[in-house]
Amino acid sequence: MLTCASQSAAQTVPKAEDESRHDKPVARSQAGFLSKPQQEHIEVVASRRDLTGRAQTANQGSITAKELQMRPAYRVGQILEAIPGLVVTTHSGEGKANQFLLRGFNLDHGTDLATFVDDMPINGATNAHGQGYTDINFLIPELLGGVDYTKGPFYADIGDFGVAGSDHMKLASEVPRQISASAGTLGDYRVYAGGTTRFKNGDRWVNAFTWQHADGPWRYPDNARTLRAISHFTHGDDRNGFDLTGMFYRGQWRATNDQPLEAMHNGMIGRFGSLDPTDGGFAERYSLSGHYRMVGDNWKWVTSAFASHNRMTLWNNFTHYLDDPANGDQHQQDETRTMLGGTSTYSRNDHIGRFESDTSVGVQGRYDILYVDRRHTHERVALRDCPGSLNDSGQYACNADNINLGAVGFFVQNTTHWLPWLRTVVGLREDYQGGTDNNLIDGSRTTKHQWLFQPKGSLIFGPWKRTELYLSAGRGYHSNDFRSVSGSYNSGEFTSVSVPLMTSAVSGEIGVRTTPVDHFHMQAAVFIIDFDSELSYDGDDGVNSPGPASRREGVEFSAQYNPLPWLEFNTDLSFARARYRTHDPAYYGIDGLFVTNAPKFVWSFGVLADSHGPWYGSLQVRWLGGYPLVEDNSLRSSGYQEVNMMVGYRFTKNLRLEANVFNMFNSRGYAAQYAYDYRLTPTSVESSGATGHPIEPVSARFTLTANF
Repeated sequence: MLTCASQSAAQTVPKAEDESRHDKPVARSQAGFLSKPQQEHIEVVASRRDLTGRAQTANQGSITAKELQMRPAYRVGQILEAIPGLVVTTHSGEGKANQFLLRGFNLDHGTDLATFVDDMPINGATNAHGQGYTDINFLIPELLGGVDYTKGPFYADIGDFGVAGSDHMKLASEVPRQISASAGTLGDYRVYAGGTTRFKNGDRWVNAFTWQHADGPWRYPDNARTLRAISHFTHGDDRNGFDLTGMFYRGQWRATNDQPLEAMHNGMIGRFGSLDPTDGGFAERYSLSGHYRMVGDNWKWVTSAFASHNRMTLWNNFTHYLDDPANGDQHQQDETRTMLGGTSTYSRNDHIGRFESDTSVGVQGRYDILYVDRRHTHERVALRDCPGSLNDSGQYACNADNINLGAVGFFVQNTTHWLPWLRTVVGLREDYQGGTDNNLIDGSRTTKHQWLFQPKGSLIFGPWKRTELYLSAGRGYHSNDFRSVSGSYNSGEFTSVSVPLMTSAVSGEIGVRTTPVDHFHMQAAVFIIDFDSELSYDGDDGVNSPGPASRREGVEFSAQYNPLPWLEFNTDLSFARARYRTHDPAYYGIDGLFVTNAPKFVWSFGVLADSHGPWYGSLQVRWLGGYPLVEDNSLRSSGYQEVNMMVGYRFTKNLRLEANVFNMFNSRGYAAQYAYDYRLTPTSVESSGATGHPIEPVSARFTLTANF
């Protein structure tokens, strides 16, 4: 599924880049609102760009900075809900990585959704809390210039974690000088200051800083405190030049994790209460990244590099008194990670006879140096024992590992225009991953490596009368937690399943995009995804464990209508069916074939309105359909519905006030639900049932912004 912008919005793309067919569509940097096309002198509200004639598949898209600025988002991660069919929610405190759901996948904290910021990969391989853990709390939304997204393993330049989809968040090379202050009814406060310094030679230097605090509605307030800072220097432009970016983030919080519904129903805790108010976390991140670009008459070379350092600690108690009735089941998960890497891509446009051919050749590399451990704790104090764990070392650490991970990907992709209405995209990718795990508990050392070949391609017919048809197929993968690779997944007393470094998936898709009438764009796709093994998170051991093979079949639809240049209506609808592919589910320790937490459907509806008079605003409706909590479908979540709204008023050119209303109809749904075995008190019997993290009740946030 792909969403598009209006024709008027497409005209705002610089002509030189719009005509370079071999360039991947990129969400351009936009400071403030879309600038007026000189030939029409109108302002256009447009959430997504029209990629007809340029896209590789039916599900590729580019979201404008305009929508990101106007979208009402309770937390920073929810700006990614602008991607059609993607749900971004949470089951814990404000500082923890979000939960992502897409194409019938419960992506946990990011598995199978490859996320990039300034071309830095964000997914944490072999993370302390989940494979592909994607924490984007370090972002400052005012500095985003747009988001490019894909779905499916059909793109040669996207490797690990990209099977369900990917998103590339771009930083703006220029933002207005402004300060803003906001306050909300749920104890959230934020101060922002940022702007651009322009030099005589055209260079731009963007700097921004935020401080934020959030409590939420919880019986034990989150007391989340964050500092963020970004410095972004640009020389030249997207064709020739370079840029450098430094980022810093630090956050601390208390967390109300998903709680047993039984405890809410019997009155032990209220709807916003917690059985363990000492859950929470700490995160710190700083990074340096940059790009170097060169362009010739028919070629382009882009090289990027990055270095980042992260620290993270999480305290979680999901099973309460199940394993340790005396002290409780809280666990501390620690990680320290240094990551180095980069990408270099050479692209060229050639004419072979009467055929136009675009070719890209590239290499990507990444090296992670990390320490990761898990400890049994009581009120955040480490204990010597590890009840319920395969390891009871008495060393204040249930698991502790020093791990080095290396990954290299080589790719080539060619697009050939055989006829005005026919083009093909053929991609080949080869990935290598290897690593070493030094187990600090038993002193063992494990070394593993693997190669994986991935062909990809699309056949594209059109455009005919502003309509294109896409046939796409490809192979992709996600990497597995190296701690499970270095051993095996215990699925029974006498059997085990070997865990590869990379688990592959194959996918096929048929899609269409069309503009049946002016200013009305539609996209639709039918897809199937087969994974060799489904990942599920083991909260006790703190790793993702592979299970049986799975299949997802689905249909996606998206539409956008701009009846007036200042008004847009958009909607996205996605259906998916997720099942395990095995004749013996008991072999994997499960009771059925339903993939847990895989939503059946997602629907969203949005309105954007900005005539560039005093008033402007937006409305967003999100409906996450029901999903099974256990494999035999005997316990289910009904999902949730939520309506958010933003209204703004410009007092002058340089002063405006915005009011956001979240969950305006006070939905009492749960943002996330799971099924756990647990014990509510030290003396209660063991229980099994649903847990839930409630959606925040109706609330408001007011923001005053001044330009200078």
